[in-house]
Amino acid sequence: MYETLKVDVSERIMTVTLNRPERLNAFNSQMMNELISVFDRADADDGVRAIIMTGEGRGFCAGADLEKGGEAFARDTSIDEHRDGGGMVSLRIYELKKPIIAAINGPAVGVGITMTLPMDIRIAANNAKIGFVFARRGIVPEACSGWFLPRIVGISQALKWVYSGKVFSAEEALHGGLISEVVAPEDLMKTARATAIEIAENTSATSVALSRQLMWTMLGADHPMESHKIESKLIRWAGRMPDSKEGVESFLEKRRPDFKMRVSKDLPEFFPWGEERKFHE
Repeated sequence: MYETLKVDVSERIMTVTLNRPERLNAFNSQMMNELISVFDRADADDGVRAIIMTGEGRGFCAGADLEKGGEAFARDTSIDEHRDGGGMVSLRIYELKKPIIAAINGPAVGVGITMTLPMDIRIAANNAKIGFVFARRGIVPEACSGWFLPRIVGISQALKWVYSGKVFSAEEALHGGLISEVVAPEDLMKTARATAIEIAENTSATSVALSRQLMWTMLGADHPMESHKIESKLIRWAGRMPDSKEGVESFLEKRRPDFKMRVSKDLPEFFPWGEERKFHE
């Protein structure tokens, strides 16, 4: 189905592998479209409980494909109509109803790292290299990183990395709060998969979907009351649903829960709760 991706689903985990190893999985418009398509597919498939994204070969993603040389970032669209491709991917990830883990197996620079920012967990191999290299290419950060990066690592750390444009180690990324764990290369997918399976085997799909959107959308709220309003609705709704009963009974009976509710058809009528954001009104 895809030319720039490999997609596998097993044990309710979808693994998406960026698959242009001859270009260190460099990002192009086809990859953009295929990523958006595969995330649509993941959201529509109740057999998918979590997503892992990694890269084929020795790289995660080397950033935008620069095969056009000095004109690589030149666009013919009007300045008001142009859409940043990395941003379109990031916005689709932001809207996901499934948790997503980045398994960073090698170089992740430019859009190769910014498109992981709306992912929920980032795990890196200890030989991975990361860089927000835009200032060294004469351009600026993209993929909605102006919103995501300072929220993840703080404004001072974000600007330090963006201003310098340097490529840095996985250990520095861990220390700066960008990634949650550094592991040996041979343990990377095993670690990411263990996290995904923990979610798939023990949690309610609707609970995870709603929790994911609660956490991400409330990052932009101007007061904790906004979170209280949504949480109150969610608790009232969830407490009357079959998964709540199953969660309590399985706990009391000391057994693994058997949750039946589906993301495709069982989310509350008030979801999504935020206003739809349009690129142009």
